Amino acid sequence: MIGRRRRRPLMRAGMVAGAGYMAGKHRERGREADAERDARLDDVEQQQYAAPPPQQSSGGLSDAAIGQLKQLAELHEQGVLTDAEFDAQKQKLLSGA
Repeated sequence: MIGRRRRRPLMRAGMVAGAGYMAGKHRERGREADAERDARLDDVEQQQYAAPPPQQSSGGLSDAAIGQLKQLAELHEQGVLTDAEFDAQKQKLLSGA
């Protein structure tokens, strides 16, 4: 009987520690996903501002702008960009800003 009383606090402590470990891992994965999303957005913005002024082809959009639109669409499909973020970035590209 005494042995069982001693095991329960130890078992409870192990369960609490395991739950804390899993919560920390989940939080860390969320932070990594946020950092990755921010890095991708920074890359897209740097490409927009670092690129020379787009030369208009007969179709209206430069090849660079089309490539950036494709990249934005991929990020949107992956769930990295929300609908509002995607629309805002798309409008920047289409307006030539």
